[in-house]
Amino acid sequence: MVRGKVHLFGGDVNTDEIIPARYLTTSDPSALAAHCMEGAEPKFVKKVEPGDVVVAGENFGCGSSREHAPIAIKAAGISCVVAASFARIFFRNAINIGLPIVTCPEAAQDANDGDEIQIDPAKGRLENLTTGGRFTFEPFSEEIQAIIAAGGLMAFVKNQMSGR
Repeated sequence: MVRGKVHLFGGDVNTDEIIPARYLTTSDPSALAAHCMEGAEPKFVKKVEPGDVVVAGENFGCGSSREHAPIAIKAAGISCVVAASFARIFFRNAINIGLPIVTCPEAAQDANDGDEIQIDPAKGRLENLTTGGRFTFEPFSEEIQAIIAAGGLMAFVKNQMSGR
């Protein structure tokens, strides 16, 4: 279960807006977090609190295949990203690093900056506690839930290998 304050963004937020290319000289999560969303909202990292949620329109994470983008979001303390849709490579990269992402166009349209929302990825339920809106989405598969619970694909694989 995820519960947090909404940070609202529009559509077509690309990976360069999430983490500008000039910061790609490192893969250190805390260094990337310091510049998260800088291209879209320069003061984002000063406003975000651990557990908050990014909500956006269509095609979130478009642009390049850089895995730095979901790493920066997760390291900044964002507990989940909800969007009307995601760029496919961003979706895969987010799951690979253990960042929950939810596709729910109706919830994205209902949300306002600062709203409080609650998300149950396993059951496919999202509630905007501010507006009262209740929405459903395709719940995560058991495999995706296990990857996220492990903290990402690499940790999941290490866990699987150590269990043999």
